[in-house]
Amino acid sequence: MASSDDEYFMTIALAQASRGIGLTAPNPPVGAVIVKDGTVLGEGYHHRAGLPHAEIEALQDAMGSGHDVRGATAYVTLEPCSTKGRTQPCTRALIHAGISRVVYALHDPNPKHAGSADKLLRKEGIDVESGVLEEECSRLIRPFAKWITTGLPYVIAKVGQSLDGRLSRPPGESQNITSKAARDHAMQLRVRCDAILVGGETVRQDNPRLTLRGDDIPEEKNQPWRVVVTRSGSLPKKSHIFTDEFKKRTKVLKGDLSFEEILRELAKLDITCVLVEGGGNLLGQAFASRHVDECFWYLAPRVCGGGVMSVGGVAFPDGACSVELADVWHESLGDNFLIHGYPVWE
Repeated sequence: MASSDDEYFMTIALAQASRGIGLTAPNPPVGAVIVKDGTVLGEGYHHRAGLPHAEIEALQDAMGSGHDVRGATAYVTLEPCSTKGRTQPCTRALIHAGISRVVYALHDPNPKHAGSADKLLRKEGIDVESGVLEEECSRLIRPFAKWITTGLPYVIAKVGQSLDGRLSRPPGESQNITSKAARDHAMQLRVRCDAILVGGETVRQDNPRLTLRGDDIPEEKNQPWRVVVTRSGSLPKKSHIFTDEFKKRTKVLKGDLSFEEILRELAKLDITCVLVEGGGNLLGQAFASRHVDECFWYLAPRVCGGGVMSVGGVAFPDGACSVELADVWHESLGDNFLIHGYPVWE
């Protein structure tokens, strides 16, 4: 039976898992901790697909420090894998190491694997406990869970707008609507994602770089794919995304594609999480298709009086409807304001 100690040590595993956010696609971020007699012997997280999983990292950390892990408890944020993929199954490693108890937060959302670890571990006499901090750990793997069950990437909509709902300022003014603090905050969203999605007009008008910038970019983070959706295919050849050092990480999707078709193309690249940065028509298409999973809405104390609407261009299906956000939180970023939430699709 789970205890307060189990929750405490799972919190440590959760902190480890958080270090892998945005780095592990198409795998989920996972953290693990090895504990014996109330003492943490080793910690680890999954760094990248093809590299050791969190359980292996934690075991190596413990044994590399000279600890005897036999009889220890392994805390893992996700059910240990039980089949061979790019790496050997973690259940086998835990069994061979002499782990006597395994505590994990949630079952693998992959229906092919869910529950398999319990059977394998218990067959070897290992005590298994699940459901510890399940809700907290499930938030970490939302992109993976959607991708593995639907075949579609998780979609984050990022909007920086004026009070009158505009993405652009009048001609001749700066392109920036939101403050530097808000833009720096939004820049960190790119670390979470495997691709940044924009419309062709955004490239033509703004010539964005769509690169990772800032002081908190993990060394292991690859430049996300920069994906441009354009009906005509007419884009400036000298745009930054076609000429800079990351030009091979740029993909153009040409034609009159539905938003779901766009997502299916991205899934072919093992993209599990995509950040939609604009423009307004593309955001409108994303919401109209009901494929947006999470929203970051940055509001600036500015009235533009014109320009591109933040969400527009495509009518919602079945007539007029609105979308409510759940689990909402908000914060001030200087004189700008951020609203975050998850769309509720009825």
